Amino acid sequence: MRVGMGYDVHPLVTGLPCVIGGVKIPHEKGLKGYSDGDVLLHAISDALLGAVGGGDIGRHFREGDPRWKGISSLKLLERVSMMLSEKGYRTINCDCVVIAEAPKIFPYVEQMQKKIAHALAMRPEDVNVKASTNEKIGFIGREEGIAAQAVCLIHSSGPEHVSDD
Repeated sequence: MRVGMGYDVHPLVTGLPCVIGGVKIPHEKGLKGYSDGDVLLHAISDALLGAVGGGDIGRHFREGDPRWKGISSLKLLERVSMMLSEKGYRTINCDCVVIAEAPKIFPYVEQMQKKIAHALAMRPEDVNVKASTNEKIGFIGREEGIAAQAVCLIHSSGPEHVSDD
């Protein structure tokens, strides 16, 4: 078993859709990013890549590459899941937190969990999404951006990895 941690942050700007956890949330501002700016899915992707020592999503889906411009982060998460599978790993569970003053995500959490679980070929009850605020402090508190953190546990069905030490 291995564990990985991920973190992401994106600015909120007027005129873009607000997509968090693969769900479009009605809000006057959206997340700016090279893909769809989905901070939650980016944090989960980084946690999973970190668990296998695979770097981060920026290494695999470089900004400036036209293949990733505007792409749904659900597609990126599915690709990360395939990378893990190719290495003999499967995701056991993910625990995540979205840090934002607005929009309120609670009404969308169940949809997010289902979309994330589908992308990772796991059960929705094995994906936990929580919401927190920044108590009106800093750029998140001023509603200039949103952050997300994720911790994911993965399991290998293959032989144990033994170091040469």
